[in-house]
Amino acid sequence: MLSLKSLVVLATVCGADLLAVPPVNAHWQHPSHALEQSDTQELENPAESEEHTTFVVLGASGDLAKKKTYPALFSLFCEGRLPRNFTIVGYARSDLSFDDFWERLSPGLAKVSAFFGNRSARHRGMSHICLSPDTFRERCSYFRGQYGSPDDAARLDKLLQKEHEAKFARANRMYYLALPPSLFADAVRALKPLAWSQKGWNRVVIEKPFGHDLPSSDKLASELMAVLEEKETYRIDHYLGKEMVLDLIPLRFGNVAFTPIWSNHYIDSLRITFKENIGTEGRGGYFDKVGIIRDVMQNHLLQMLTLVAMERPASLLDEDIRDEKVKVLKQIGPIKTEHVVLGQYTRSEDGKTPGYKDDPGVPADSQCPTFATLVMFINNERWAGVPFIMKAGKALEERMAEVRIQLKDVPGGLFGELARNELVIKVQPNESVYLKIYGKQPGLSNEVVQTELDLSLHDRFDIDRLPDAYERLSLDCLNGDKRNFVRTDELREAWRIFTPMLHTIDGLAGGDATPVTVHTYPFGSRGPPDSDALVQHFGYKQTTGYTWKPKKKGGAGNE
Repeated sequence: MLSLKSLVVLATVCGADLLAVPPVNAHWQHPSHALEQSDTQELENPAESEEHTTFVVLGASGDLAKKKTYPALFSLFCEGRLPRNFTIVGYARSDLSFDDFWERLSPGLAKVSAFFGNRSARHRGMSHICLSPDTFRERCSYFRGQYGSPDDAARLDKLLQKEHEAKFARANRMYYLALPPSLFADAVRALKPLAWSQKGWNRVVIEKPFGHDLPSSDKLASELMAVLEEKETYRIDHYLGKEMVLDLIPLRFGNVAFTPIWSNHYIDSLRITFKENIGTEGRGGYFDKVGIIRDVMQNHLLQMLTLVAMERPASLLDEDIRDEKVKVLKQIGPIKTEHVVLGQYTRSEDGKTPGYKDDPGVPADSQCPTFATLVMFINNERWAGVPFIMKAGKALEERMAEVRIQLKDVPGGLFGELARNELVIKVQPNESVYLKIYGKQPGLSNEVVQTELDLSLHDRFDIDRLPDAYERLSLDCLNGDKRNFVRTDELREAWRIFTPMLHTIDGLAGGDATPVTVHTYPFGSRGPPDSDALVQHFGYKQTTGYTWKPKKKGGAGNE
């Protein structure tokens, strides 16, 4: 095994504080099958086949970078999953020394470091290159510059070539835009002509929100695609990196047992639910411009819907999967306002927890929804007549996300009236898949009781952690695997479905549009009662007297 070498060189380049270090040898290289065709061409001289990869995190001094991006890269580093030769450059406008920058990052890395330190102690003899954040620090640097500045982009390119890439035959660059969307276009306009690698791949990771309605999304996409190629663009929706969302395709197409029931012949309704048991907690000023539908439903929950509802792809290649997702979206009509219930949380019933309008920055007359239930239909042969019900909200009674597929009633009534079978995919917490079924009560009784066939990941598999979604998606981007990223046409179809209803809520739909009432609900409740009424109207039957309980992890999934 190659030894770990590090040298910290503090350099000031063109007025930018930068910590530059030589490559360090780790244990992992790109799987050749995951790389683009141009990335796998062999060089004549094997000694020149070494490549270097630079991660440039724009917006590196912001919350997203310190809470998600850097911890994800640090976890990959600890797992030995980053390339052999890599550098991470934090790019921001803030006037910071590298020490100041690192001090901001350190709290977010401490938990990762503690986990891997404990793992090494539990499994002596396991080879982990991560002993502390200081090891990772040697690969990081800080660059001060303006995001849309051609001069700063040119300085960055010159620095990367000189300090990191000069001795390598190939040099790859991954730009992570942890920035507000208003800065995306300016950033890539500066980077593409002046800071693109000429001897390797270039990829750009873009964070949501991708616009706030169809016109704004189209405008942003047009600006970006005027500069970038689709193959260079990785729009990240972190829910696509969650373990149970990744499991939807294997569950669907790897089990013939589900094939005959996966249609309107057996499925009565399908629910996709997202709940948080916290409020906006000081972020109300930002949230009031977004609302729960734009924040969660138009992206995370709709992505889950496409994976549940799509037809079998021709292959597991990214374009084949995304083609099928787009087909599903094209078969969904715009959401009708009469199929929507909105809510906004107020103080808890005991008065101890503040309401949404108590959050600083929220206008006293705000009508921003913190809760929504909506129903949509897919107009094809497989799903005709099946309601797809989405529910999402803040300040509810629990934290959870799940897909719940409710089958039709058992015909004939041999055992009397039974609750419906349900297949439940729990995305968080207690990641699992279980099927609610009936069986005989063990013993002398002839009573039929409800139970489940249960696959709980932490019970069935010998795992000590599930990777954070950002960790998985960063690795996918590194490998050139785009199946879990959002394509331009996919994004456009998603906004087409939601925009008319959003414009009605926002008061932009004109005088003939039917207004949507925003109901109130107390902090810690299930949401407004009108939500349950809407769900029942479309045929969903609530189970009572039964609670699924995970075996290892605390908490229970309330039906």
